[in-house]
Amino acid sequence: MTTHEITLAQAIIAAHPGLALPVAGQELPHFSSAEPAYRAAKVACLGLGFIETDAECLAHAWQAMAARTGQCDPASWPDHAADFGMQAWPRQDAFAPCPHKLGLYAVLPDAAWVARMARAGVPTVQLRFKSDDAQAVAHEVRAAVAAVKGTDSLLFINDHWQAAIDAGAYGVHLGQEDLDTADLQHIRAAGLRLGLSSHGYAEMCKADRVSPSYIAMGAVFPTTLKRMVTAPQGTGRLHAYARLMRDYPLVAIGGIDASTLPEVLSSGVGSVAVVRALVAAEQPEAMAASLQAAFIPRLSPAL
Repeated sequence: MTTHEITLAQAIIAAHPGLALPVAGQELPHFSSAEPAYRAAKVACLGLGFIETDAECLAHAWQAMAARTGQCDPASWPDHAADFGMQAWPRQDAFAPCPHKLGLYAVLPDAAWVARMARAGVPTVQLRFKSDDAQAVAHEVRAAVAAVKGTDSLLFINDHWQAAIDAGAYGVHLGQEDLDTADLQHIRAAGLRLGLSSHGYAEMCKADRVSPSYIAMGAVFPTTLKRMVTAPQGTGRLHAYARLMRDYPLVAIGGIDASTLPEVLSSGVGSVAVVRALVAAEQPEAMAASLQAAFIPRLSPAL
């Protein structure tokens, strides 16, 4: 790298301390471009703790931003969809839309919990039922669909997309690992909404290529729900993600509870998914009401 590129990389790191995560023994980067903005940005992003795939994605976006604006400003962070190669909206291939603000989003282990939280007025619920028994899955999905009838809750089914179609669910939620195996065309044709998980820039760009109904971003904080391959992203990165993906309904997820909910909502996401904050609460209905109150815009006092 040239002295100019090293200086630029250092300036980028200094300008965005809120995006930094601890770095454990980063290897020397592989460069797929000779452009100076790309090279400096990749070194800077690795220095901020971004994993290799995200640093590569950001470096190309930084180069595109420099070409578009005619300068490479260290204080600017890429947040234009076009710089990441994303198409403009509206799109002909998009999945059915859902509300831009899905509000409190309860991720629940079975249909009984779905019924309980739907009756408590939680606006968005997800059935995350773990079983290899196809009959048990079909039964639980049908029960969850029945449980939200007569309520205002929107029901997403985690993973079991065929059972969700068969039962007439509102939507399905899939992980990145499901993108290569699920029949996305069948889900789209059936009119179901599609939510996709993401854990950083590269996965957000991959999710964007199928134009889902919403994108979930996390894990924001440490979580015991599942083993994560990436470190907790933190609210600094969540703010940056939300600016880039602002055309989508966005769901923040991962270790969020009543104490961190206001900080998460300040990022601009329209929905926050919770698991333990509800199912481990002594009074889940009261906790649901308390969490939902955080979504109500505060009115300015009269002058």
